[in-house]
Amino acid sequence: MTILPPLLAVIVVLWKKEVILALLVAIFCSELLLILSSQGLQPALTEFSIASVERVIGVFGSPDNTRILTFSMLVGALLGFMRYSGGVTATVEFLIKKGISGTARRARMLPFLTGITIFIESNLSVLMSGIISRGLFDKFNMSRARLAYIIDSTSAPICILILMNGWGAYVLGLVSSYELEQSAVSTLIQTIPLNFYALITIAIVLYTIIADKTHGPMKEAEANPKKALETTDIEIEASKPRFMLIPLFTMSVSMVGFMFWTGNGSFTDGSGSRSVLYATALAALVAYVMMIISGRFTHKKMTEISFKGMNELLPLVVIVLFSLALGASLKELGTGKFIAGIVAGNIPLFLIPALIFVAGGLMSFSTGTSWGTFALLIPIGMPLVIELGLPAPLILSAILGGGIFGDHCSPISDTTAVSAVASGCDLLEHVKTQLPYALTAGGLTVVFYIVAGLVM
Repeated sequence: MTILPPLLAVIVVLWKKEVILALLVAIFCSELLLILSSQGLQPALTEFSIASVERVIGVFGSPDNTRILTFSMLVGALLGFMRYSGGVTATVEFLIKKGISGTARRARMLPFLTGITIFIESNLSVLMSGIISRGLFDKFNMSRARLAYIIDSTSAPICILILMNGWGAYVLGLVSSYELEQSAVSTLIQTIPLNFYALITIAIVLYTIIADKTHGPMKEAEANPKKALETTDIEIEASKPRFMLIPLFTMSVSMVGFMFWTGNGSFTDGSGSRSVLYATALAALVAYVMMIISGRFTHKKMTEISFKGMNELLPLVVIVLFSLALGASLKELGTGKFIAGIVAGNIPLFLIPALIFVAGGLMSFSTGTSWGTFALLIPIGMPLVIELGLPAPLILSAILGGGIFGDHCSPISDTTAVSAVASGCDLLEHVKTQLPYALTAGGLTVVFYIVAGLVM
């Protein structure tokens, strides 16, 4: 019964093409099951609606969750400032004039290289890659769905490979509590060549960029890019590239500074959620001051622009809110533990890495969070390493890759929502067009882990 809520969410998404409704149905179902298990039928039927509302309100009980939601709203204001200042249009024209993105292939390569460069935080990487490239993709008549795929399938794999970021600190903390043959840091470094999903995904992204090949739903989106551009940026007269580049530079540099500051001098101990919020707020302030000083905008006009930008992102912020609420509810229900428990049964040792990867994918897909997947699977995988003598880097890499794989496939993932926000693409279209590529990479990864399990 614990897999019923995410199953219902997927069914509603496929049936009604409506993510918010699907998340609400899943939350209500999960809360009903929780009350049924503890109080019985009569209280469940009368209280589950109230419990569902309280579950959503409970999201704000976590400072990290509140920061993510506030960050999502501030992103809307920042995008509005950069767009209405004419900075986005000017930057696109500058890049094309200088030949940096003078061809469609170079335009596709730009968000990929940006995603690789900014590995300190996945949301920041996605955001900056999307903002820089949206206008270029429009200029070369490429769909926003393709941009969403490139930034989503570059940023998370890079962040989980390099791990000099919040994810790395988080995983390091989880792994450090187990007595492994090698140190937690050494184990983490050795996962890099064994994280087959991340490596294969990046290779597939590069293939689509260089060869200019698209497949499945993505091919349809590319054939009719106007469909993906219904929510495109309003054409604003070009001003100066600095109105876009200086706020973006401020955000990226201050993000690093805030990571050190929140970590008391240690980058790896820094808070990703706090740093990205502070960096975005500072970038929005810088953009505001620049536009006021230019003399073309008043405070009243800037307020209007900020609320217009926030309003454009409001549906996706609601999706992020409900995703976080559902994740908390499913954690209490035990969905992740049930799926992980399937793997811990009597199975051949060589299949364990592949099955842990699949379990991680299922958990991340059904709960919408890779962080939660790591928190549930590492306490299962590391004891298996100790008891059965399995190679820790291989098992850990399967857990990390599985979490990213499920995130890439899930319509209820907050990372998927942020990628859609950054690229200006419809959320469901992004999921539909990315899914074939993610499943291909996932299938190849299973094969690689089976082979690795046989030779380990």
